[in-house]
Amino acid sequence: MTKKPAEISKDGSFKRQTNQFTTPFGNNSNELPIEAGRYRLIWSAACPWAHRAVIVRRILGLEDAISLGTVSPTRPRLDRVDWEFSLDSEGVDPVLGAQYMSELYQNTDSDYSGRPTVPAMVEVESKKVVNNDYFTLTNSFETVWKPHHKKEAPDLYPEHLREDIDSLNEVIFHEINNGVYKCGFARSQESYETAYETLFARLDDFEQRLSTQRFLHGDFITDSDVRLYSTLVRFDAAYYTAFNTNRNLIREYEHMWGYVRDLYQTAGFGDTTDFDAIKRHYHLSITISPDKAEPTILPKGPDVAVWDSAHHREELSGKKEMFFYS
Repeated sequence: MTKKPAEISKDGSFKRQTNQFTTPFGNNSNELPIEAGRYRLIWSAACPWAHRAVIVRRILGLEDAISLGTVSPTRPRLDRVDWEFSLDSEGVDPVLGAQYMSELYQNTDSDYSGRPTVPAMVEVESKKVVNNDYFTLTNSFETVWKPHHKKEAPDLYPEHLREDIDSLNEVIFHEINNGVYKCGFARSQESYETAYETLFARLDDFEQRLSTQRFLHGDFITDSDVRLYSTLVRFDAAYYTAFNTNRNLIREYEHMWGYVRDLYQTAGFGDTTDFDAIKRHYHLSITISPDKAEPTILPKGPDVAVWDSAHHREELSGKKEMFFYS
């Protein structure tokens, strides 16, 4: 690199940019209105932050209320970091008419200078990003968007567990979701090794936790499982090599490997997981700096057929078909 990206600190550690558009959804005058058809969720199948929003949207049946736009997993070669709607006909989103994600951010704030990120909830009429707060978006879908849930939609964020879910989500974010990025984007040996040790200490902790219970909070899938899944499902195919998180593959963990396959085989998880998009993004175009040279070799493996193999996790709960609170 010819210059240090804005998200790299003096000590060489990665400090993720904060989300700028964080107005919550709700029914108060200072909140974003809950209205079917008003917003379009933009995602990339490669992005773990966006993937978890799409998983929750699918599980809760919000597809008719919130439309979905998709950017390419391969970033365009520009003088900036961006996402491109190159998968759509004529290279523009059919609803918003944008070619690049940055156009929608510039519509919102002409002085916006950060990376244009996904997921982003865009107001269709104004073509403005109204919320890009990936940390709270799934919780919004699970709570204030409830009037638009499908009939008998599960409860991913049950009230009696919310304090525990929120607490664990903080750990998952800092040490695992963002932990792999702290490894991959580190620019000093010391910051990389610190992040590496933190990441694997927490993975070891979850391996032990999942040895006695089917999911993170017991017998049912919650918001925490969605968040952990989005990193675990990308680990072997991308992070292990691209981000130097190479102490263990997830498939080398007895309990966590069965756990992530259990989720993968549950509606909403595997059917929204695109391994080709994940590999293309992380191995061919992942960058936080437009100055970084991009590799040209796409790894052939790993074999994804094993994701459909038996996991026997139902033995921990005694429930073969019941995955969710209702």
